[in-house]
Amino acid sequence: MSVEMERQDHKSIPALDARLREIDELESQSLSQWQLMWRDFKKHRLAVVGLVIVCLLYAIAIMGEFLTPHDPVARLGLPNASPSRIHIYEPATGLQRPFVYGYKGKRDPRTLKMEYVVDPEKKFPIRFFVRGYPYRFLGLFDTDLHLFGVEPPGYIFLFGSDTLGRDLFSRTIMGTRISTTVGLVSIFFSVVLGLILGGMSALLGGAVDVVIQRLIEILLCIPSIPLWMGLSAALPREWSPIAVYFSITIILALQGWVHVARVVRGKFLALKEEQFVIASEGFGASYRYIITRHLVPNFISYIIVNVTISVPGAILGETSLSFLGIGLRPPIISWGVLLQGAQNLQAIAESPWLMIPGLFVIALVLAFNFMGDGLRDAADPYRGI
Repeated sequence: MSVEMERQDHKSIPALDARLREIDELESQSLSQWQLMWRDFKKHRLAVVGLVIVCLLYAIAIMGEFLTPHDPVARLGLPNASPSRIHIYEPATGLQRPFVYGYKGKRDPRTLKMEYVVDPEKKFPIRFFVRGYPYRFLGLFDTDLHLFGVEPPGYIFLFGSDTLGRDLFSRTIMGTRISTTVGLVSIFFSVVLGLILGGMSALLGGAVDVVIQRLIEILLCIPSIPLWMGLSAALPREWSPIAVYFSITIILALQGWVHVARVVRGKFLALKEEQFVIASEGFGASYRYIITRHLVPNFISYIIVNVTISVPGAILGETSLSFLGIGLRPPIISWGVLLQGAQNLQAIAESPWLMIPGLFVIALVLAFNFMGDGLRDAADPYRGI
């Protein structure tokens, strides 16, 4: 009896799988393209993790001042202080609310250099929603409310302090705003230029196609880093930080558009032979109408994937230029500017926490790459075949 039941179970499994596939196909037919992409994207676990990390970092960028316990540009008088450890237990008093110890100066007997170490005799409880330095929240209203902090004269250095005594945690949080947006702005320019020039090359053809393709080949032959370094070094030193910021984004976009333009040209050449495009041309539709209504919507998924994959390159480009001192410059705060303090082995040996902003760069680049992989698989028109 048990043998017959087991055989029936084995026979029912293929039928159940076939039924599940049939239900999945019926569900797919009732979903739009974007819904199908989102459904397949959620199956890619690393891509979902990458999306969460990206959203978290951009939320940090938006609410930067609220999350920082100290003014990121203020010199607090404790250079190269080690990161504060958060404690919740003391042998004498047992468990209590989170607190940090204060700092005291101690001179190294060999180098005679002043060092700042933890002072167990000074204890400062960590409080939430405290008052601190004033700022303009989201550019809408003035406030001085911060998520956490300690009462004066205490300091909380979650990432330690830099060589000038500034809170590295606050500076890293504020650097997120520049480092995350410079990639998006530069990729926006790259996509716009790629769509315009690639579309002109495919639709107009002739001499226009030849000139644009030769220009692309010339730009592809130039190494990226030397090109960025040369253009960045040409920026006037007297320019304002905002002008330097937008100049760097344009420099990063100068070479990024060529890859977009080549793919756009190939897609347009393939799509322009389709019947619906030929019919639109026969009815006298303009190039603008054909591009915006027929061509671009048919490969918008590629544009999204290209953006998510290209943003890490722009972020690394800005970080490299700023690290070398020819990109963004103080008082602008970015991850690349912060990493300038870790350019020599002695600084890394004495203050290894200066490398922490590099971990944020790695996390953001990996997150965008994971997202790009997931979107590329979800946007594949031959998925599931």
